[in-house]
Amino acid sequence: MNRVFSFSKHCNRAIHHRCETQLQTAGPVASLIKSRSVIRFRGPDTVKFLQGLLTNDVRKFGEPIGDKTANLPTPNVPATSVHPIYAALLTPQEPDEPFELFADVDASVLDELLATFTKYRLRSKVEIDNVAGEFSCWQRYGSGPPENSSDVEEPEAASVGWGAGEDGTAMSSSRGAPLIEADKETDEQNYLMWRMEKGVAEGSTEIPKGEAMPLEYNLVGLNAISFDKGCYVGQELIARTHHRGVIRKRIVPLRFQDNDGNEVVNKIIPGSVVINTASGKKAGLVTTAMGCRGLGLLRLEEALKGSAALSIQGQEGVKVVASKPDWWPSDWVQDLQQHTAFA
Repeated sequence: MNRVFSFSKHCNRAIHHRCETQLQTAGPVASLIKSRSVIRFRGPDTVKFLQGLLTNDVRKFGEPIGDKTANLPTPNVPATSVHPIYAALLTPQEPDEPFELFADVDASVLDELLATFTKYRLRSKVEIDNVAGEFSCWQRYGSGPPENSSDVEEPEAASVGWGAGEDGTAMSSSRGAPLIEADKETDEQNYLMWRMEKGVAEGSTEIPKGEAMPLEYNLVGLNAISFDKGCYVGQELIARTHHRGVIRKRIVPLRFQDNDGNEVVNKIIPGSVVINTASGKKAGLVTTAMGCRGLGLLRLEEALKGSAALSIQGQEGVKVVASKPDWWPSDWVQDLQQHTAFA
């Protein structure tokens, strides 16, 4: 898998360091995400062009919205708006009105992404622009969806902001409504901590290009993949893996402790090997670490059944506690248990 990013029809995406954060009870807060940038796509072939490249179904951006947004607060916001979607760009196996989409992407690979999209453009009527100097990416987080959220059919993913229904915060933002209260802005490091606690990886450092399998990084549960849209670059492997039904490795939240249960802070680095000391087997790798928290790509059989015996290879005094995020669909673990029982 190459890249993961969010799309919206009209832009807007929408810890000082502590191991124990208060974000769950602090109510919504927001961070300016400097690690993200914005690409603009515009032209009559925009939807057709992206539909053949991305894992999610972008055709909804071409659908009429009616007069849902008739009363816009600012004159510069277009008269139609669609809630953002989450999508990935995969690595391949070797008379028109102005139309715009904006992609919130990993800033560290911005130039490479622009080159990749340009390579696939060919004769499509699509302009692809770096607009990072004109737009910023903000993320609102720290509490569950509002009571009037329409994400009732997918409460798990909605609880971390990736539900397939309408994202009220993003819709409000795209219409120019106030998003950030004066006392609610917080450092981007808090957003990283919040993501680790929720088990959500982001960007090419945490989801390595050309190596990562989207299903192992939970992109199905985060509504980044459509299995109904037809063909796109890299689709065959994703569909085949999905229909086999069992994903043995996944990204999970990690906590680092010593033998007495005290937090171990800033001792672990990404790439550290996690082992099950009881079985002697390698359980996986730490992919992200900050303070006493992290993310790891672990074998679920080792991570969730033998969590008490997990440690860092070469640092046996550092115990690793892996946990299953609350937003995971229940069948992910059930399918693995059933498959293991009959193996």
